[in-house]
This record gives sequence, structure tokens and C-alpha cells, in this order.
Amino acid sequence: MSARTDRLPAGAVLRRLAPPLAALACAVAGFAVVGAADPNEPGRYPPCPVLAYTGLACPGCGGLRAAHALAHGEVGAALGANALAVAGAAVCAVALLWWLLAAFRPRRPRPAGARSGPAPAPRGGPRRAGAAVRWRRRRAPIPVPRPGAALFALVAAFTLLRNLSFGAALGP
Repeated sequence: MSARTDRLPAGAVLRRLAPPLAALACAVAGFAVVGAADPNEPGRYPPCPVLAYTGLACPGCGGLRAAHALAHGEVGAALGANALAVAGAAVCAVALLWWLLAAFRPRRPRPAGARSGPAPAPRGGPRRAGAAVRWRRRRAPIPVPRPGAALFALVAAFTLLRNLSFGAALGP
């Protein structure tokens, strides 16, 4: 009989599961509160200040109604209230599930003496006496996708579309 080395001690599993389980508990509690108090009834929640002062629907307008509908299993009503909030809830649910599954997986041990980051680049390197310095033209950096900019553009486009006449279906 050989003992399995990929199992974690119970204390380590609990330490790794505590943060995602706490996030899950907060999400369930939030949906329970919104599911119990109907935001469609006047006076339950304060009105959106952006909508009240400007008459424009902000990206969050209808988010409570969407969360209430999701808590009751009404996906169609939730999409009608705020499609962006429903998409955000779906992304958060997938991320939370990934986080929980990652907490269960054992981490691979690093070999002894392994560094946590990349190896440092050599400074200057060896040079021969009297060698000419060759200047190289630097290549343009590869554009890196920026998730924050993409999220901002998505929210801005959603806000613009829901306030135009042809995007009235996205309105609260």
C-alpha cells in the first residue's frame, strides 16, 4: 500500500476553501435579501438618483429588479430588467465556481531551489575589449488586451444604447 501524496491535510483544505465559501455566502445572502423584498413595489428601495435627476438610465438601473427575478428563477424577466446585470451575475458565478474548484485541486510542489519569478536578465553581458557597440532598433511592443478598458467600453455602449430610441428594449 502506498499513501497518496496529492491529498491535502484537512486544515489546508479548509484554509483554501474559506475565501471562496465566504464570497459564496455573501452572494447568497445578497440575493436572499433582494429576493425577499420586491423592488417593483414603490418605497422598498430608493429610486436611482441618475434616473431621477437626468432622466437617463444608468447601467445599474433595473439591476435590483433583475436580481429579484434571478432569485425567483425568472431569467426572461431578469434580462428585460437589466441584461448587463444578468451577464455580470453569470460571469461572477462562473468565476466563483472556478475559484472553488481551484481550492480543491492540490498545488504542485516546487522543486527545491526553484525561484518564484523569472530569472534575472544579465546586465550588459561579457564584452570584448574594443568591440563596437551595435545599436538595434527596438521592435514595437505587441498590443496587450486590457480587460478594464474592454469592460468600460461595454458598459458605456450598453448605457448609450439603452438611452437611445432604437435601444428602448434595453431600458429599465
